[in-house]
Amino acid sequence: MATAAVAHPQWPEANHLLARVPDDERNRLRACLEPVELARDRVLYEPGDPLTHVYLPSSGMITLVAVMADGRGVETATIGREGAVGMSASGYVDPAFMRVVVQVEGEAHRVTAAEFEDMVDASVGFCSAVVRWREVLTRTALQAVACNAVHVVSRRAARWILTTHDRTGADRLPLTQEVLAEMLGVKRNAVNAVARRFQDDGLIEYSRGRVSVVDRAGLEAAACECYRLIRAEIGRMASDPPSPECFD
Repeated sequence: MATAAVAHPQWPEANHLLARVPDDERNRLRACLEPVELARDRVLYEPGDPLTHVYLPSSGMITLVAVMADGRGVETATIGREGAVGMSASGYVDPAFMRVVVQVEGEAHRVTAAEFEDMVDASVGFCSAVVRWREVLTRTALQAVACNAVHVVSRRAARWILTTHDRTGADRLPLTQEVLAEMLGVKRNAVNAVARRFQDDGLIEYSRGRVSVVDRAGLEAAACECYRLIRAEIGRMASDPPSPECFD
């Protein structure tokens, strides 16, 4: 199984969507949520799988990967505690369109797809957050597509390392060259060359499948503008007012 249940008695405020649920609605929604552990490299969904559950991470990082017919994959979005995975853009229960894989282990709460939509209907605060998250996820995924098309590997690699750094809050990241190559849609030797350059420049240290961030400011300077655009878009989501759509 991709997940294991864990004890987690408190309300999971670490997830930004669930943090928007008003106090008076939390007890009713709590019964729908199942705490789970997300193990690294676990595939939650493959393309075509039914989206049976929505996962709301409180730590770690989940990646959406577009899978080609020949088996190659490339990252289109990364998701942490700011959002959710497993919900369709339309609000209906559709099959998964991409591979959904845990890149950095962590904890989450999950809820069945049907109960998730009931939660959206029942809470104006939660509905507002979900509407905004669906928009943010679309925008950031489109930016990632543009990034993969026009930016060189080194800038995209810096963006990916920084994104993982943001998600984990730790300077030592569980990133192998194989994972970076898959996420960037390039061969491993290209990632190896970039890692050596970053290490020579004093930006990172790489050892035994882990990347240590040494110079955060220097890494930001090496990244493309997509990192700053995506980070700013996610940051704005937490301060947005409720969406008018939730009051219809």
